[in-house]
Amino acid sequence: MGAGILASRAIRPASRLLRSQPSNLFLRTIVSKPELQSPEAAAVSQPEPPKNQILPPRNPVGGARVHFSNPEDAIEVFVDGYAVKVPKGFTVLQACEVAGVDIPRFCYHSRLSIAGNCRMCLVEVEKSPKPVASCAMPALPGMKIKTDTPIAKKAREGVMEFLLMNHPLDCPICDQGGECDLQDQSMAFGSDRGRFTEMKRSVVDKNLGPLVKTVMTRCIQCTRCVRFASEVAGVQDLGMLGRGSGEEIGTYVEKLMTSELSGNVIDICPVGALTSKPFAFKARNWELKGTETIDVSDAVGSNIRVDSRGPEVMRIIPRLNEDINEEWISDKTRFSYDGLKRQRLSDPMIRDSDGRFKAVSWRDALAVVGDIIHQVKSDEIVGIAGQLSDAESMMVLKDFVNRMGSDNVWCEGTAVGVDADLRYSYLMNSSISGLENADVFLLVGTQPRVEAAMVNARICKTVRASNAKVAYIGPPADFNYDCKHLGTGPDTLKEIAEGRHPFCSALKNAKNPAIIVGAGLFNRTDKDAILAAVESIAQANNVVRPDWNGLNYLLLYAAQAAALDLGLIQQSAKALESAKFVYLMGADDVDVDKIPKDAFVVYQGHHGDKAVYRANVILPASAFTEKEGTYENTEGFTQQTVPAVPTVGDARDDWKIVRALSEVSGVNLPYNSIEGVRSRIKSVAPNLVHTDEREPAAFGPSLKPECKETMSTKPFKPVVENFYMTNAITRASKIMAQCSAVLLKK
Repeated sequence: MGAGILASRAIRPASRLLRSQPSNLFLRTIVSKPELQSPEAAAVSQPEPPKNQILPPRNPVGGARVHFSNPEDAIEVFVDGYAVKVPKGFTVLQACEVAGVDIPRFCYHSRLSIAGNCRMCLVEVEKSPKPVASCAMPALPGMKIKTDTPIAKKAREGVMEFLLMNHPLDCPICDQGGECDLQDQSMAFGSDRGRFTEMKRSVVDKNLGPLVKTVMTRCIQCTRCVRFASEVAGVQDLGMLGRGSGEEIGTYVEKLMTSELSGNVIDICPVGALTSKPFAFKARNWELKGTETIDVSDAVGSNIRVDSRGPEVMRIIPRLNEDINEEWISDKTRFSYDGLKRQRLSDPMIRDSDGRFKAVSWRDALAVVGDIIHQVKSDEIVGIAGQLSDAESMMVLKDFVNRMGSDNVWCEGTAVGVDADLRYSYLMNSSISGLENADVFLLVGTQPRVEAAMVNARICKTVRASNAKVAYIGPPADFNYDCKHLGTGPDTLKEIAEGRHPFCSALKNAKNPAIIVGAGLFNRTDKDAILAAVESIAQANNVVRPDWNGLNYLLLYAAQAAALDLGLIQQSAKALESAKFVYLMGADDVDVDKIPKDAFVVYQGHHGDKAVYRANVILPASAFTEKEGTYENTEGFTQQTVPAVPTVGDARDDWKIVRALSEVSGVNLPYNSIEGVRSRIKSVAPNLVHTDEREPAAFGPSLKPECKETMSTKPFKPVVENFYMTNAITRASKIMAQCSAVLLKK
């Protein structure tokens, strides 16, 4: 306060001196365009376009397409003289976008509720006495909208001047620079100077945790982050405090933002108030090379863009996919990228007699493995694929182990005897986007918030939009929507299957009931009885119909669906205990204590994680950001990763390593390229070669034989103990370690 008084006293004498000067020196134009000084006169002087003039066609903004659910509800409006048809209920802003006119906006976001508080989207509407906020005004039949008139331009320029009044001039040190909406719109719609000469206000920065950096003086109170937190993330962590010039965004009490989707506020913030804390001062966006690929940290397959500079991944941001992740990603997807450069395996290594690893050439490492594999019996060979494995590498591993005479090849997460004959029994049959059509959810042994954050976001969206009911059977869990906890184990499931539970009436009366079963139940000994009970509930409550399939299985790992399609299933529970040669392809969650002491273990992977300590030979492989690979998500949607950065050291693609090993071992595999591997995949699982397509399951529960087993009374257990550390990459990430330490402490 004292500094402000001193500054004002220092300014006053100078201002008196200035006032004594001739006043004509200070007659200056405030706006950048002369016609905006008198917009009314300019509007009157503008000539009207000829009535019969045919205007050239315009394309909607961003190539958007308009869907008319009922053609009779279409209304016609005129945007700058162009006639466009839009569905009833569209706003003026949406009608302008259909007409190919991009209206400036700060507070409006297509996936959030309408706030109408930034006033940047003002347009002129015929017969309206003043400009209207196009984001909040519904389009009416015959409405004539003008977006490019002097009055609209003058209004936007005035709004921009108010927004910049208290905004600090720190673009050179702001991480949003180069991709900032305020920068772009001030250039396009703002004045070339301002009239505000008083002291700018400042706001104290908030501590939202280890992921989101705040510089709240830059905030323009658009409330996007507040609406995102409450409507999409389902947490009430952020809100607006104060009034007038004292208004600011913050938490009601001093707390961190603990949502698993908190990083998305960085993307939706139109200014530099909320930026990425790990990415702070690392790079400018024009220095980065963007590569469109997919995420493999869970079974959702979120669409992402990997931004890299040289050999290093600098950040990961979401890209739009309406069917999978919309335009959001989880914090684990967004911030675990620093694990890609820590604890990496870069050279083939062999364990010496003294127990230490020494780096060797690929030829020597493969020769050692090739010699050992011929010294063991064929039924003592085991191959295990990790949770991040792509379809190509799993296909090659399966072919190699089979050619060595063994059937012991499986993927992490697929227990003994998992039924992979019918695809409906392990896929999300309603699809991720189809969950929005459900009106009742029954969650069995799954916690979607930590197992698949984007699936949980869909459920939250459905609950908010249609007041859908959610019930849950499993251990106590934290949900971000209203959820009724029915019980902790199979007893409750049995009651519902027999029609004795009160929740049965809600399932009976539901139009589109959905059951979501967690893949963690696959590891139980009574899994067949549990899944049979679930299917009996589905058949009794009309969950599976020709027009709706609400029986869903939520997988845990990116490799799981493709592994089940390719037939990587554990045949014997004792296979690992009796093995003499174990090939771990990125399998870090295997219980290494079950591996016999005299077994020879080969670890092929990209990180020095848990299983490395038991390995005799290490073969370095490339991570998902460094290779081309096929993945199938939990709904059966096939996608491919694209290499964004070069491999580390002497690492190779997984399928190439196994292919080379097959040659050294004398069982040549009949393909030398990734196209050859994919043609082999096509003969086993044709759906895996149809990329960017979802192949639904062809058959349903009616074909499954009756189960004679009984369910145990053992309650369900949580599958994911720590959301931030679930695979080799996240466990190597320093950012994820900070999140785990700060956000999960009780």
